[in-house]
Amino acid sequence: MITSTTSLLDQDYRTRRRNSAEARFRAYGLAAIGVATMALVLLLTSVVSNGLGAFRQTYITLEIPLPEATLDKSGRRDPVAMAKVSTFGYAPLLRDALLGKLAKLQITSELPDKDIAGLMSKEATATLRDHVLANPDLIGGNVTMEILADGRIDGYFKGRVTMESAALDGNTSPEALQLAQKLADAGVIITRFNREFLTAPDASDQRPEAAGLGVAILGSLYMMLVVLVLALPIGVATSIYLEELAPKNRVSDLIEVNISNLAAVPSIVFGILGLAIFINFAGMRQSSPLVGGLVLTLMTLPTIIISTRAALKAVPPSIRDAALGVGASKMQAVFHHVLPLAAPGILTGTIIGLAQALGETAPLLLIGMVAFVRDYPAAYSDTAGLFGEAATALPVQIFNWTQRADPGFSERASGAIITLLVFLAVMNTVAVLLRRRFERRW
Repeated sequence: MITSTTSLLDQDYRTRRRNSAEARFRAYGLAAIGVATMALVLLLTSVVSNGLGAFRQTYITLEIPLPEATLDKSGRRDPVAMAKVSTFGYAPLLRDALLGKLAKLQITSELPDKDIAGLMSKEATATLRDHVLANPDLIGGNVTMEILADGRIDGYFKGRVTMESAALDGNTSPEALQLAQKLADAGVIITRFNREFLTAPDASDQRPEAAGLGVAILGSLYMMLVVLVLALPIGVATSIYLEELAPKNRVSDLIEVNISNLAAVPSIVFGILGLAIFINFAGMRQSSPLVGGLVLTLMTLPTIIISTRAALKAVPPSIRDAALGVGASKMQAVFHHVLPLAAPGILTGTIIGLAQALGETAPLLLIGMVAFVRDYPAAYSDTAGLFGEAATALPVQIFNWTQRADPGFSERASGAIITLLVFLAVMNTVAVLLRRRFERRW
């Protein structure tokens, strides 16, 4: 009879070594996840802390007189005649209204009148002029309006500008900040939610407080519409042919390899392709949403094709065999049985492809979508905006703002990044929900 000198419960050297290696590998994995999570948290914290201020804006509430002798000398309320009064004609009205408010509140300042008027944004005169032209009946009376504060004043109430930095800044002064604080204590200056950040167009380099994302958001939506209309049917049709109908030979293998390679091509290459084909060869206009959508369609197609083929391949062969066994044709088996079951995966891949296209910048820069669009183009009211009008997009707008010197635009850029991240998060959430809602496990 042979007796063992060791117990199965006792680990030998090799077992202990193997268990230690497994524990180390698990620790390495947890450490990698921790580092990645920490980096993500730091990134989001930095973006959010720098960009939340863009969603708040400082305004000065004023009661502004609108004398008929200045704004409509003819007294006929003729829009053409009233439009001849430029923003320079409205500037004294705003300055006098602010000085009058200071006198009424018995607030004194040693600043000259020009510097006191500098508390208001340079956009204020254009805002007042547009409001009067849209409401000519106001002429002859007074109008109470919230006027944009200057970018430095706005930065002071958000903590971006301090007394020390103002002393070194040629665009403001500590005395101006002190005067603004007195007006804020009197309730004349308020800081509230800035809905115009999401609806207003871009502004000039000197007016960061007036810059918004309205035109950029609309341009991105137009381009996503073009990508969806073109990339989805083309990508699904290509996938169905390659996966279900194409003969397995060298040609189909070559096509599959090239599609996989295209998915890894840098996006800037697609921008060069779009510049050469759509603009230089086809003569289409630079900066139009149609050209941007076509370029992003080329970039998104490989992603949709690969995800669609994976979804079709995930459908069990028994589904196809059963359909063919009851007399269905090859096309009927694909479109009536396989495609509906693969729809969740197809939708998920499409949404992820759209989300990727939404955040692309390099190809749009190459096709000239860096245009400064100050106002909503007239053609944006219909589909003609897709073809003739210049446009920009969210990632390009972010790029433009980061190139400007005024610190207010850095805040705006971070706010735009938050907006873009929200769009991407929503699109990815929709993709996950669709997959969970319609997915079938075999």
